[in-house]
Amino acid sequence: MEKNVIMIRVRFAPSPTGTLHLGNARTAILNWLFARHFGGKFILRIEDTDIERSKKEYEIQLINTLIWLGLDWDEKYRQSERLEIYRNYAKKLLEEGRAYYCYCTPEELEAERKFCQSRGLPPRYSGKCRFLTETQKRRFEIEGRKPTIRFLVPEGEAIEFLDLLKGKMRFLTDEIGDFIIMRSTGIPAYNFAVVIDDALMEITHVIRGEDHLSNTACQLLLYKTLNFNPPQFGHHPLLLAPDRTKLSKRHGAVSVEDYKEKGFLPEALFFYLTTLGGTKEILAKKELIVHFDLKKLGRSNAIFDVKSLLAINRAFIRNLPLDTLLKYTKPFLPKANSQLLKTVIEIVRENIGTLRDIEIYWPIFTELEINLDNEARKFLKQEEIRKIIQLFYENMEISNENFEIILSKVVEKTGLKIGKLLLPLRVALTGRKEGPELKKILSFLPKEWIKFRLKRALEIS
Repeated sequence: MEKNVIMIRVRFAPSPTGTLHLGNARTAILNWLFARHFGGKFILRIEDTDIERSKKEYEIQLINTLIWLGLDWDEKYRQSERLEIYRNYAKKLLEEGRAYYCYCTPEELEAERKFCQSRGLPPRYSGKCRFLTETQKRRFEIEGRKPTIRFLVPEGEAIEFLDLLKGKMRFLTDEIGDFIIMRSTGIPAYNFAVVIDDALMEITHVIRGEDHLSNTACQLLLYKTLNFNPPQFGHHPLLLAPDRTKLSKRHGAVSVEDYKEKGFLPEALFFYLTTLGGTKEILAKKELIVHFDLKKLGRSNAIFDVKSLLAINRAFIRNLPLDTLLKYTKPFLPKANSQLLKTVIEIVRENIGTLRDIEIYWPIFTELEINLDNEARKFLKQEEIRKIIQLFYENMEISNENFEIILSKVVEKTGLKIGKLLLPLRVALTGRKEGPELKKILSFLPKEWIKFRLKRALEIS
């Protein structure tokens, strides 16, 4: 595909019925990268025709999540504002005899489904309402039945198209059955609204998960009947859990919002969902746009591995500008002084995997008395450890010299290597055996705080 031959127009079309799933976020990112790579347009379409489940608060959260991920859009639409458009096209198909009213009740449809299953057949509508007389229709209406509108699927035809990722695809109309295009409520069904929107919005490429592959056959029938030019389709592999099953809540966090709350950076999540471990080199967003190639996604399902994401998040924490990290960290410690928080971030950034990890270290720099858990207390109660801490405390009491000089004196008196001395000191001052470079902590803490914590360690009984 050559750049600028046509104006590329792609869309991301989420339903505001919950938080943004990682798989859907990946679809949004792939579409955005595709559009930006070719200098095209990225359209956001809110598919909110599921009246019962769609909520305004979900839409707001969805938009904020996309912004947090760094995705922007060139046009925005909302399906609930386009209902008259869908109804007019449904009326057109009815008038042309390409659609018909269906008065079947849910119970009747369920009985048909079970009948097909009992014979090992795929569930498909029998089409019995195709042949209703006007008298029968009126009788059903008198009974209070509100009809749906079904598309009349032609018999004995093959639907073929070339998928950008999966290659040549073929479906048979005899396996589809007449499908609903308008519900009895006057709300369009998914496949119908999508085709009309994509056509009128001049979408050139539909990039989505392969779980939508079966929908493509129905949609191509509608494109043909409505005399619309179909877009090119590309169905990317699904995002799976490590056990190769569909990523769900039983595997833990599955939404972008979950990972935002856990302290993951948007840059890291964006990068990981783009590459999914396909490269060890950390690339900036501009580089991802330049090198983006849809065909590199391959045909195999992608595995979401939290450990890999965490490693990438660590890399971004170490390399992002301090001001950027401060902006992302502030919501976790909203009452913190910004300059102090910035200083602490600089000290601990090499030791954290997520921004929320800063909460673990924050008391070390902000509270005189730190928490000593049972493990720390047990360690500090050892006789040889107490002797080392005593030496540090005594030297700090009698000397105003910097800590490196005090450390050298303790080394001289004990004959121990520096590494053996620093661990007791670290536990006494931080309550932890691991953490940021001790030299940075010591240079930050007031001398009186250091002496207080050393003395308290000595008082453990």
